[in-house]
Amino acid sequence: METKKRLKIAFLSFYSGIIERGVETLIPEIAERLGKNHEVVVYQSGPGYGKNYKIVQIPTSWKPDTLQEPLNLRRRLFLDKSSLAVMEFMRKILPTLKKEKFDVVVPWNNGWQTILCRFNNVGRVVSIGQSGLGWDDRVNLWLFPDYFVGFTKSQCEWANRVNPLVKTVTIPNGVDTIRFTPQGKKAKINLAAPIILCVAALVPLKRQKLAIKAVSLLKKGSLVLVGKGEMKDELQKMGDQLLPGRFKIFESAYKDIDKVYRMANVFTFPTSHWESFGLVLLEAMASGLPVVANDDPIRREIVGGGSGLFVNPEHAQEYAQALQKALATDWGVKPREQASKFSWDEIAKKYEQLFLKIV
Repeated sequence: METKKRLKIAFLSFYSGIIERGVETLIPEIAERLGKNHEVVVYQSGPGYGKNYKIVQIPTSWKPDTLQEPLNLRRRLFLDKSSLAVMEFMRKILPTLKKEKFDVVVPWNNGWQTILCRFNNVGRVVSIGQSGLGWDDRVNLWLFPDYFVGFTKSQCEWANRVNPLVKTVTIPNGVDTIRFTPQGKKAKINLAAPIILCVAALVPLKRQKLAIKAVSLLKKGSLVLVGKGEMKDELQKMGDQLLPGRFKIFESAYKDIDKVYRMANVFTFPTSHWESFGLVLLEAMASGLPVVANDDPIRREIVGGGSGLFVNPEHAQEYAQALQKALATDWGVKPREQASKFSWDEIAKKYEQLFLKIV
């Protein structure tokens, strides 16, 4: 039996331990599984714990006062506040990356991470399409990483158009179907059923305003937004005006988010079409919820044909009708069956196969 080479793998994740978003929750899932057979080190700014991998904390004074920087010239040049904090993070760890001679380095936050990795000979660089169809991942592709990982086939097709000389592979996000189930404790919410849920950062990209407008057209039902971000006050004001007594915003620690899904009847995700994935869709479906999502190729690839409905959320009446239909339909086990296709074990194997292939 052939013995696999033991790899040295570095994950660079500036925001881990500070923010709990998609990438910050998926890295531990992959690192724990890869760490069983390989040496995995995660460099991050916040505290954390890894059973099968090592965490190196690089403290920062950066505070998450905004979760989505506007795409102005400063942002495009990676000179905004968050990007400069990432650059300082890289300045501190770059000597170590050179010294350790990692086989594979994965700069999860793009920008200065990818730039400095590519020009400092730190090992094979695998770029992850975490940012979605836009500027950051265009820069990633123009930097000629050793491989570009797209979360969906649609994203890889886009990447091939941006730079056909870069090799791409599709590896989706995953979900823990043991933790996210319909059965178990539920979060308590003092709102009238049915509950329509949206879990996402409160930033313009996620377009929660469209969900508020659509739910306001329904005769019954409450909308719950779970997340944090700079649009909280604006969304709260709009929800109070259009959905009096039928609306709530709150934050939830990721360790409790499975209980939040169980309190809902339908999950909705009106995000922009360029968003790279939507891990919350998998978590919702694993929890047994049908979803009403933006009608774009990426969301269709994730949700499939029998686990929810697709709509242009900008058309409020159509969006409202889709929510009503989702509430009235008996979806059975279809959402959970779709989510089960995205096993973390299988996804970690795909990363392992990729890393072994390129070294």
